[in-house]
Amino acid sequence: MKYGRKITGGRYHKFKKKKKYSLSGIENKVKLGESKQKIVRTRGGNKKTIVFKTNYINVINPKTNKAKKIKIKNVLETPANKFLARENILIRGAIIDTELGKARITNRPSHDGNVQGLLIE
Repeated sequence: MKYGRKITGGRYHKFKKKKKYSLSGIENKVKLGESKQKIVRTRGGNKKTIVFKTNYINVINPKTNKAKKIKIKNVLETPANKFLARENILIRGAIIDTELGKARITNRPSHDGNVQGLLIE
């Protein structure tokens, strides 16, 4: 068979190098503290709000279905990585202590520009 062909006649494809759009960006960890955020240009000229620090959460009470903006006291546990809870880093699934009680973060704060959560009984 000709060079560059399989025994079946199909072609072998060469490995393509990584393009700029396929490279991953810098990981952003949202910490507990005084609010600090930045607006960044994304692909296609769109804009995304990136949060570096925050100390407020929009919490929904499952009984009343009402949302409320509450201050975060502390990060209690993080199922993904126990070391993130020690550093007070806010990620999806983290259990936090608020003024109304415990809450679970339901969004990705590093991508959304705010912190959303659900009260835990």
